[in-house]
Amino acid sequence: MAEQVRHLSNQLEATADGPVDRTASRWLGEAEAIAADAATSDLEDATARERVATVRELLSEIDDTGHEDADAHLESAKRICRAILESPSDGQ
Repeated sequence: MAEQVRHLSNQLEATADGPVDRTASRWLGEAEAIAADAATSDLEDATARERVATVRELLSEIDDTGHEDADAHLESAKRICRAILESPSDGQ
């Protein structure tokens, strides 16, 4: 899961490469900060999943960013969140 969380963080970081809508930027900034923390901290899987769930909630507030490349990274980040949260946890 750690690799997926790092990939999620990278996708969100990449959304900052272009100009995005101001409202989308706020949601993306918060999601990026949470994902970066999850990617760089030594977290238990359950805690990492909670962070990813929070990121997914934040990203659900964004329909589009106003920038084609950022939209592609946003959709990729949403898919990664889904994959992480739908995969069986090690503790189950």
